[in-house]
Amino acid sequence: MRTPVWTTGGAVVIGTIAMLSTFRMMAQYGPGRTWWEAGRGGVLPWEETYDDPDGQVGIFNSKGAVRADGHPFFEALGSNGRACVTCHQPSNAMSLSVAAIRERWSETGGKDPLFAAVDGSNCPDLNQSDRRSHLLLLERGLFRIALEWPPKQKPEFRIEVVRDPTGCNTSPIYGMNGERHTISVFRRPRVAANLSYLVAGPDGVALMADGRAPSLEAQATEAALTHEQAEAAPGPGDLRRIVEFERQIFAAQNSDIRGGLLSAADGSAALGPNNLAVSNAGGLSGERLSFEVWKGPNTPGGVALQREFRASVARGSDVFFHRGFRGDGQTDRATTCATCHTNGTARARDIGTANVSEAEASRDLPLFRVTCDSGRVIYTHDPGRGLVTGKCADVGAIVVQQFRGLAARAPYFSNGSARSLREVVDFYDRRFEIGFTDAEKTDLVDFLKVL
Repeated sequence: MRTPVWTTGGAVVIGTIAMLSTFRMMAQYGPGRTWWEAGRGGVLPWEETYDDPDGQVGIFNSKGAVRADGHPFFEALGSNGRACVTCHQPSNAMSLSVAAIRERWSETGGKDPLFAAVDGSNCPDLNQSDRRSHLLLLERGLFRIALEWPPKQKPEFRIEVVRDPTGCNTSPIYGMNGERHTISVFRRPRVAANLSYLVAGPDGVALMADGRAPSLEAQATEAALTHEQAEAAPGPGDLRRIVEFERQIFAAQNSDIRGGLLSAADGSAALGPNNLAVSNAGGLSGERLSFEVWKGPNTPGGVALQREFRASVARGSDVFFHRGFRGDGQTDRATTCATCHTNGTARARDIGTANVSEAEASRDLPLFRVTCDSGRVIYTHDPGRGLVTGKCADVGAIVVQQFRGLAARAPYFSNGSARSLREVVDFYDRRFEIGFTDAEKTDLVDFLKVL
């Protein structure tokens, strides 16, 4: 593998950034195009980097460059002009950031296929030329997910709409009691990369926020039929090419403004997309994600700021893997961040972002009241896995997400409720009463930024 090289003014900088003040001025830094339009063609190189707020995210194609012309991941398969790549942009670690969404709105006046009425607006029956009709996408990065209700299996609960700020759940067409009998929830697009590391949990859940797709082929088929509004499912050849591409592409933070090139010889062997493609640290396996080289007074780095940042990342990794707390507040068993975010833990969990008290519920998201057959009452923005299984125990449970390329795809959580990684850490600290110190929070955020 070649070492990424950055050039500016004839000087070559390998593995570190000597002058932080010139970081954003490098004329040849990053690709000539940061937004991939459906059907535009071109080549996604073997490896590429894109600017993000903390440095650069990297994309690596483990089987070589991919020609977009005629490729079903990059070509529109349906009637609304979208392709898979529309919602899974390389510059956003194969997901989407709110910053990119807003920029696309500004550049196209809201006419980009990204904003298609089917799910790129708060509800298809709203005035699509009105920016307010797309606020959940523009403010939180959320797409509307319409799920049939009731599901095929008899549910263990009944559901009522308490608040409906989008109007879709009480719509005469799209609401539960409307023509289509659907419930609308709003979720962030997941990362379409590093998928060779997907592992099923005890119930086999791995794909989509509610785990309703049993395979990548099933996920791609549903995406084409719903998000791209295709008249028919993709054929076997197209499905094979989509899945092959998703399994060969890796995305991760490649460099940091303060920490330099993360996959260099003096970095961690599990950072950067190139290393990710050849290691088994895709699920943040602790024994592989080692930062011993960045610990202590001899932390390697070109400048003091770089050494300080790398030492912070190393401390943050210790917090992530070893700082214990009482998980879920239900048992005395020691839990760490890694308990839910490492290999073998891809299952649906209620972490408290969907199920809320009525008083604390967000005013811009739908709010449902779920009454279980047992008598239990739950207020939730998104019944999550419960909409698929019909089980009361699954209400609000969301499949755990991967942690790679985080710096390139804010906001966070399935409902986009955390605008920054610090807000993510603060949320967990409150939710589980962990008691992080400010220093631990800073170190943990720095660790998450380099993944």
